[in-house]
Amino acid sequence: MIIKAKPLPFTLIKWSSLILIWFFRKRFNKMVLNEIDIKPDHSYLLMSNHFGFLDGFFAHYLCFKLLNKKQNIKGIYAMSVKKQMEKNWFLKYFGSFSVDPGKRSVGESLDYAASLLNTPGNILIYYPQGNLESSHIRHIEFKDGVYEIITRTTGNCQLIWNSVLLEYFESTKPSAYMNLLDCGTNHHFDFETLKQNVNQHHQQAMKKLVRFTVE
Repeated sequence: MIIKAKPLPFTLIKWSSLILIWFFRKRFNKMVLNEIDIKPDHSYLLMSNHFGFLDGFFAHYLCFKLLNKKQNIKGIYAMSVKKQMEKNWFLKYFGSFSVDPGKRSVGESLDYAASLLNTPGNILIYYPQGNLESSHIRHIEFKDGVYEIITRTTGNCQLIWNSVLLEYFESTKPSAYMNLLDCGTNHHFDFETLKQNVNQHHQQAMKKLVRFTVE
């Protein structure tokens, strides 16, 4: 059995998120975001590289600095490993629900994720790598979860990828570069094309940060 999300009223989550965004934003020199077209009346699968403690901060930053300006957000959700949710019981009140890799309940978690994406205005934060890896790896390895969720989704869902890269350059504080890619919708979904486009985008994002070196 999965642990389902029981989110607090969204107004409370919104203002809690904005306070945390303000707090963590002070730790960065600058945050550079390239905007993409956001499709109205859709839900959103927000995918990103998974590299550190602040991954959730970057995801919520995008939710409120970009997505909420184009589409009123109804809920923000995230899939979390069941062991982590059992240790941190409060996560379900902030939109997390469980997945237990290798167990029969995985199908239930995937169905639940798809049901959330059937509602316009819902955002599912998802890290397709499944594990923490350096932000500077050259290849993003996708687990099958994305395929399983999207093929179960029947509503209108926009797929968005975000390559987050951190650099210091001239500052003692890091700068965050968030490189967004519109990956289309669930109605024109092809898993192999998604993986190819994301990896090409990720490599180009890395190259844009290299100032002088030519490889």
